[in-house]
Amino acid sequence: MAITLILGGARSGKSRRAQALAEAAGPARVYMATAEALDSEMADRIARHQQERGEGWRTIEARLDLAFPLEKEIRPGEIVLVDCLTLWLSNLMHHERDVEAEVQALCERLQCTGHDIILVSNEVGLGLVPETPLGRAFRDAQGRLNQQLAEVSDRVEFIAAGLPLTLKD
Repeated sequence: MAITLILGGARSGKSRRAQALAEAAGPARVYMATAEALDSEMADRIARHQQERGEGWRTIEARLDLAFPLEKEIRPGEIVLVDCLTLWLSNLMHHERDVEAEVQALCERLQCTGHDIILVSNEVGLGLVPETPLGRAFRDAQGRLNQQLAEVSDRVEFIAAGLPLTLKD
């Protein structure tokens, strides 16, 4: 089974690429959703993603814990799309969870899963240095997360302007 990491900036086409890969892989698909609808804009964004996915998806809400559902809730033959790890990281930091321990648990679970998994994550380190200590801490944590995920992934793509660039295969 393969782990694919899709990286890119905001509105780069990451989710669309990940969805297309999952849909091409087969009819048994699971969408692991990490977003929390804390405001109307995010609620609209979530609704748009649900509409774009359409039929044929089973959804698991995984705002904080990703390792457990990957181990216990995925059925044989299902392909998993986790969208997105940037929101998951934000949730962990917001709820003051041990980010390093959670990332380690996720990477360990990914390495022994028997499923095809597609992970979506933002590349946030290409822009300006954040002004606040929290912003810098988040950027640094996101960079470390992406590096650890890339290490355990079989394939890594970077999406720019909707076009994939293979970084690892």
